[in-house]
Amino acid sequence: MSRRCSFAFSLALAVIGLAPAATAAEPAIRPGDRIAIMGNTFADQLRVNGYLETLLLQRSAENRVSVRNLGWGGDMLSARDRPTNFPAEEAALIDHKTDVIIACFGMGESFAGTDGLPAFRTALEAFVASHRGRKYNGTSEVRLVLVSPIAYENLGALTPEWERRNRELADYTAAMEQVANRQELGFVNLFEPTRRLLTDSTSPKLTTNGIHLNAYGYWAVSRLLADDLTRRLPPWALRVDARNRHAEGDGVTITQVESAGGGMRFTVRENHAPTLAPPIKGQAHAALLPLRDTLVVTNLAPGEYRLTIDGEPVITAGHDRWAEGIALDSSPQHRNAESLRQAVNDKNQQWVYSWKALNQVHIVGERKSSPSGRALPGEIIEFKRLADQKDQALRPGGSPLMHEWRLAPISR
Repeated sequence: MSRRCSFAFSLALAVIGLAPAATAAEPAIRPGDRIAIMGNTFADQLRVNGYLETLLLQRSAENRVSVRNLGWGGDMLSARDRPTNFPAEEAALIDHKTDVIIACFGMGESFAGTDGLPAFRTALEAFVASHRGRKYNGTSEVRLVLVSPIAYENLGALTPEWERRNRELADYTAAMEQVANRQELGFVNLFEPTRRLLTDSTSPKLTTNGIHLNAYGYWAVSRLLADDLTRRLPPWALRVDARNRHAEGDGVTITQVESAGGGMRFTVRENHAPTLAPPIKGQAHAALLPLRDTLVVTNLAPGEYRLTIDGEPVITAGHDRWAEGIALDSSPQHRNAESLRQAVNDKNQQWVYSWKALNQVHIVGERKSSPSGRALPGEIIEFKRLADQKDQALRPGGSPLMHEWRLAPISR
């Protein structure tokens, strides 16, 4: 049997109707892992958006992971060109003491159509063989996880052949899964869940051109990917009955529930970090709503109520909306989660400056002997030092925190 990462996207996929919820004996990503992400534009832009890495940090708070992204826009298994004198990829994997490689390929290769499938399988097996048995961390064999391409989004005239492209992408995804099964590797199928999401024409677009995710797309797909790579943390779901002062929660513990000034107040203990807010205004995909933190308060007297956390205003809504449930994206805790994502992006920017120098003329060209060219090696070393320093400083949170939540009526 393959050691597939078949968490099957747990709650998200069950809600979307993509696959039945499943359990795995051991997740692909474990606390403390040192991770390298490799592959195409999708992989490279995971670095730029930072959602996946932030989620992995939140889920390994007590023994955090460390990530280096080696993705390169346009990379394919058989076409991974680099500038002259570019450092060997192996050097970066060894320097990072890599435990696990997340490899994202298949999109570029799929443009060869059905005729290109045999060559793709051969190239993928060669890629696996090149890492098989390697001990980049110095002690244990590196673990590989293969990640399929996403589905092709229908953007009307911009994507006239989207149906054919999705048939081809389905074939390449199946080929990746076959290789993963034969080689007993982890495998994440992103094609099927994104294909189902993309059938919802009333929701925001996920891509800019059919295949490249926008910021909202990376928020959504990173959550699905993280749920398949790690043990899923449930979103915060707080349910409070104002009439009988009863409360229960997922992801949090609610205590000291009492009436106060015509409203409610209660103490919330955070059992894990909150969910990252989607980078859009308005409604996200309905199928993804169960993945957002929510507060439901029933049996409030008619009127408007403002939620405050430790005295800081968060959101105001009518009693009917509170009874339906409101997504919580702007609390102080959620702003802290967003600050962590920004810190991840900052670390990654220093890392890419140290690994992928942006001006080759200063390395092998006519400016190699100029003052800026001579200074470049020292600058690269400094950027790496900054990246390592910022990586060590990434902290998704410490001990569980307690906060007072209050829902107070708004006087008219």
